[in-house]
Amino acid sequence: MTATAPAVEPSTNTPATLHAESVAAPVTPDALTRIADMLESALSSSREVIDLVITTFAAGGHLLLEDVPGVGKTTLARAMSQAIGGEANRIQFTPDLLPSDLTGVSIYSQDSHDFEFHPGPLFANIVIADEINRANPKTQSAMLEAMNEGQISVDGHSHSLPDPYFVIATQNPIELEGTYPLPEAQLDRFMSCTSFGYPSAQAEAAMLTSADWSNPLDRVSQVCSAREASVIRSAVRKVAIADTVADYLVSITRSTREHESVRFGASPRASLHLAAMARARAYIAGRDYVLPDDVQVLASPVLAHRLVLDDAGFGSGDLNRARQIIADIVSGIPVPRA
Repeated sequence: MTATAPAVEPSTNTPATLHAESVAAPVTPDALTRIADMLESALSSSREVIDLVITTFAAGGHLLLEDVPGVGKTTLARAMSQAIGGEANRIQFTPDLLPSDLTGVSIYSQDSHDFEFHPGPLFANIVIADEINRANPKTQSAMLEAMNEGQISVDGHSHSLPDPYFVIATQNPIELEGTYPLPEAQLDRFMSCTSFGYPSAQAEAAMLTSADWSNPLDRVSQVCSAREASVIRSAVRKVAIADTVADYLVSITRSTREHESVRFGASPRASLHLAAMARARAYIAGRDYVLPDDVQVLASPVLAHRLVLDDAGFGSGDLNRARQIIADIVSGIPVPRA
């Protein structure tokens, strides 16, 4: 039986916008701040979460959201794509989803007498993988190459994904029936993990009483082009990390491997991701060097979801415990002088 195609909501942006040249502003850290400001105006979420989203994007990583439906995840992806002049696709993951439903297929053309590749919904600048833990492990694994290498291999041919490329995956932390826990190898590909959570009572009431019923995306305008966003990511990679700060970062990740409550600690990839996030935070702050404070602030969202606890189960309880373990580790390691 052939699986039904995934529910994909293509962006209204044209392909030409993916490679648009300079628009509203030069390539500076201020562009990321302006994007964060617009996201804050369009979403009923805390500034802390929005800043983490922007930092993950600037660091060149991917984001995992543990959230219930209806808190603004799709709006986030759409707003991000509008802000960088890119394309966004949303994929609703279901148990019958096949890998080819994500990557695309090669179809024989009677005109050219050859196979032509038809790209799947993974070919976009911003991809929101909604309820990714509802897909079977084989389909989940189809995301690994896309997230790690920026390309997809189909029928022996590699196809490059758009640049920049940013995956926002969500999983429901409550429901167990019909879900497949994400394998550790895939969790390790997500640079950070957080949760929108419910809006405050005041923010939710304001949504009900507001006289402005316009689409929140109407408040989001293009800040930079997709090409400029790639330039920003390149600039982030040039931010310096002193040896003392690098040693401090490694001390944190290595301590997760030695903790009595942790079966498997953070991998070397986790150290690289934490360094990339620290560089991005420094860049957004206007610095060309990383401070220990950058590492401290980002240790939990970068490392917690990667830990496999001794009595690991499935759900948000383990993630909260892992976050507490990271907090304890960070508080117990001496902070070097910058």
